[in-house]
Amino acid sequence: MRAFHKDKRRYFNIQYKTAKEHIIPFLSDQLDLDKKLDVLEIGCAESGVLKAFTELENRCVGIELLSSRIKLASDFMSAELESGLIRFINKNIYDIDIEKDIGNRFDLIILKDVIEHIPDQARFMDQIGNFLKKNGVIFFGFPPWQMPFGGHQQICESKFLSYLPYYHLLPMRLYKGLLKAGGESNQKILELEEIKETGISLERFEYTCKKSAFQIRKRKLFFINPIYQYKFNLRPRKQLGLIASIPYLRNFLTTCGYYVISK
Repeated sequence: MRAFHKDKRRYFNIQYKTAKEHIIPFLSDQLDLDKKLDVLEIGCAESGVLKAFTELENRCVGIELLSSRIKLASDFMSAELESGLIRFINKNIYDIDIEKDIGNRFDLIILKDVIEHIPDQARFMDQIGNFLKKNGVIFFGFPPWQMPFGGHQQICESKFLSYLPYYHLLPMRLYKGLLKAGGESNQKILELEEIKETGISLERFEYTCKKSAFQIRKRKLFFINPIYQYKFNLRPRKQLGLIASIPYLRNFLTTCGYYVISK
């Protein structure tokens, strides 16, 4: 798992396949995908997800905080940049002025494996509505915090810790102690600590949507995350209806939630 996160070209290709074969079909009854849409991805990383949308000749914008990832995205998407199908913005989402920095609003906003990293999620949800066109929608895909690897511990340098499930649910002091005992660097511990502080459950996500006057138009919970098809050769599986209907418990057994929301 550690090698996967270090191989950015492979990560790009996996994100592209996930978007093409799972996210776009999930959105097909929510948007007219035969039209050329304005698409924004927040936290676009190397832009693998957006690659699937530029193939449909949508006009895409990727926002990414890390300049190193923007550089890779620009390399991987050089042809799309040259043709004007995509552009990148290297800024914190909270610092972006929609009129000055972008100049238009969007039919579709994508946040894939991002909301669980954003601090002050209620503030973010209040702000993101300003980026939407009147009938625009937002796609979210994220792992519930309580799922086996909801702490993103797969990025640990320790092979044992990277494969150990659920220990991110320990109290912070014990969690940090275990990471330190496992030989993780201070920088890695800080990164995992930040994820622990921003991790989000399905219930909190849905409550935050409602509080910010968004409606949930579509939801699908997965027992096996679609991206695992390309990471681990595991067939995606929808969560059982009974488990999906039980609040809180479902977080521990659901590896991913797909949502479409709108104002």
